[in-house]
This record gives sequence, C-alpha cells and structure tokens, in this order.
Amino acid sequence: MAESKIEQFLIDLMYTYREVERNFWLLEDPEHGLEEVAVIYSDPLVIVRVQVMDTPKAKREEFFAKLLELNAKDLIHGAYGLEGDKIILVDTLEYDTMDYSEFRATLDAFSLALAQHYPVLSGYRNK
Repeated sequence: MAESKIEQFLIDLMYTYREVERNFWLLEDPEHGLEEVAVIYSDPLVIVRVQVMDTPKAKREEFFAKLLELNAKDLIHGAYGLEGDKIILVDTLEYDTMDYSEFRATLDAFSLALAQHYPVLSGYRNK
C-alpha cells in the first residue's frame, strides 16, 4: 500500500507530520525547516510541494530571473514554479522506484532551499 511506504519513510526520518487525508501528508516540522510541506501520492507519482510566497507586484522580471537562476544553479531536487499568483517549490518522484534515500534527499533539498533562498526571495515580497 502506498501510504505505508511513504508514512514509514516519514517515521524513519522522525519528521512531525499529520495525515490530512488518504495519500496526503502535511509536514509541520520547523526543527527540520519543513513547514506546510505537502507529500501527496497520486499514482504513479509522489509529489512534494510547498507554497513559498505570493508573486511580487514590483521587480517581477528580476524576481523571475532570480528564480530561474536558483532552479539552474542551486536546486538539487525540485524546482520553483508558478501556480496562479503563488510561487511553489515542487518535486515529483516515481513511487515504484522511490527509495528511502531519494525521498530523504528531496526533503533535505527542500529544507536547504527554503533556508538558503529565503533571505534572497524575501526582498521581493509585497509590502
């Protein structure tokens, strides 16, 4: 069963999370730098995503260029994307071949990106 594999990984990683609904977990673990990170199983994929911020009203071209630069140079797993007027960080893993190391690497990359990129991206926040 899908949820048992994902949930077991979350337990092994000792993350604080809650199961929102079947096949949907929300990490609420500030100690690991992972707050409001969604893990969703949608056969055949595991989607890891977090809303980072609203798109800025000013300096948009500069902001989006910075996101593309971060995608290219700084993200090991996942990418920044645009969903409506929200900036998200998202990664997809193939459930059948996903192992503990790959799952952990994605969450570690999210934690690192959110911590390291916040000072850069927060300068663009709407005031």
